[in-house]
Amino acid sequence: MHIKEYFTRESPAVSFEMFPPKKDADIAGIYAALEEMASLAPDFISVTYGAGGGAATNRTAMIAKDIQQRYGIPAMAHLTCITADRARIGGLLDELRSQGIENVLALRGDIPAGGSADFSGDYRHAEDLIREIRSRGDFCIGAACYPEGHIDCESTELDLERMQRKEDAGADFFVSQLFFENGQYFRFLEKARARGIKLPITAGVMPFLGRAQIERMIFMCGASLPSRIIKLLHRYENDPVSLRQAGIRYAAEQLEGLLAGGVDGVHIYTMNKSDIAGACMRHIGRV
Repeated sequence: MHIKEYFTRESPAVSFEMFPPKKDADIAGIYAALEEMASLAPDFISVTYGAGGGAATNRTAMIAKDIQQRYGIPAMAHLTCITADRARIGGLLDELRSQGIENVLALRGDIPAGGSADFSGDYRHAEDLIREIRSRGDFCIGAACYPEGHIDCESTELDLERMQRKEDAGADFFVSQLFFENGQYFRFLEKARARGIKLPITAGVMPFLGRAQIERMIFMCGASLPSRIIKLLHRYENDPVSLRQAGIRYAAEQLEGLLAGGVDGVHIYTMNKSDIAGACMRHIGRV
């Protein structure tokens, strides 16, 4: 089933994200978490792209296939292009199609260590990958968007221009980068619609579980921290269990506010933690 169909329904789409393990030895843990997440009946589950190619990349397709075949839940496989040539992308798309996976999240991917934003290859931007996927069959294509702007992009206007190019290249919907203050998302949504971007935009939410994790997210994604989170980090700096609970509760409240605001959907970055998915789904009344 094409995921874009979920955005035509009256109720907003609710989805999860998982990432494949780096080692085969960790597969059992992933499937134990997936079993519990599947019982929560999300509309779809996305599986991130295995970094480094090879076995890790194959795990993305394997897990996505099992999500569909074992649990009957549509899966979306992430695909990045920054270091790939067209032959490799074609092979990966053929593999996904052979596994029955018809939903792909098309991403540029991280710039290689020592490289620059001017990295030259067959694909420079996600829009190039989207155009390639669209030319190779009937895939449903998701694309990323950034409520606070992509960390490598120098202006909001350019960021919105690139988002528009992704729509024009053939994307079917957008999934947003994480953010910690709902006003950031709604202001971004207003700007996107004013620019003429019409596709559904589902809002990505990630609970903060500890200081190190949230600091990593800030530097990787460029997300800003509202004062409420800073105060929670201070209050529970010596109580990691309470901080984790506060982070999950904060994310659940974010989801509640987004849904009340009429979003197209919400995408929960679960970090492979079924208790996060469960707490969020209970809070928004989906279980």
